[in-house]
Amino acid sequence: MASSIYLVRQRISRLGQRMSSFQLNLNPLKEPLGFIKVLEWIASIFAFATCGGFKGKTEIQLTCHKGNENKTITAAFAYPFRLNEASFDAIPNVNVCDINWKNYVLIGDYSSSAQFYVTFAVFVFLYCLAALLLYVGYTNLYRDSRKLPMIDFVVTLVATFLWLVSTSAWAKALTDIKIATGPGIVKELQPCNHQVTCYFGSVTSMGSLNVSVIFGFLNMILWGGNAWFVYKETSLHSPSNTSASHSQGGIPPPSGI
Repeated sequence: MASSIYLVRQRISRLGQRMSSFQLNLNPLKEPLGFIKVLEWIASIFAFATCGGFKGKTEIQLTCHKGNENKTITAAFAYPFRLNEASFDAIPNVNVCDINWKNYVLIGDYSSSAQFYVTFAVFVFLYCLAALLLYVGYTNLYRDSRKLPMIDFVVTLVATFLWLVSTSAWAKALTDIKIATGPGIVKELQPCNHQVTCYFGSVTSMGSLNVSVIFGFLNMILWGGNAWFVYKETSLHSPSNTSASHSQGGIPPPSGI
């Protein structure tokens, strides 16, 4: 019993020494495991920035039946795309054609898909930072450990799947947003069918949102490809070499990160 406690304490002491001995080593960044992680970090930034920072508006032109005046109303919308809260307004803020347009809003709430996508991209951004710190600062600890590469491998597989799910959901939501803010909105506004004549004006370009979807699938490809290089660091790929290294006092396997 005493010998077991001593061994546990000795292992904890060695782990503490390794964690406290930060040594900057940029060589892992020159190899696929570290280099792809940098690409994943950059791609995650573009993913949440292009989606979370979007602001747009839809314009509708009106022709009042009384006085035959031409007016314009707008509905502003932005991330997280709760369109059912985006009411129409006029400049200046007055009733147009004797109608209070603030009572009319766009259709749909796509916040769940958008927030899931952006939140996951932010978590990936943070994980990439932590992983890069481990790769370049605690290289020996990563190589000698059996658990850290396995955890990294599992997280990589889960992240690949979640990129597929979140991006697919966001792509579907983006398609619905384009429909809800496009020319079809004119038919949904009740006053346009009776009191005034409405024409669709314009809608803000959603090119950045298209880019966010592209980066979502790009992230999925990066993480899927990186799974192989992380797998090579685990005991699943070379169990004999890993077990041998631990039996020899923690000498790292010949293959680097």
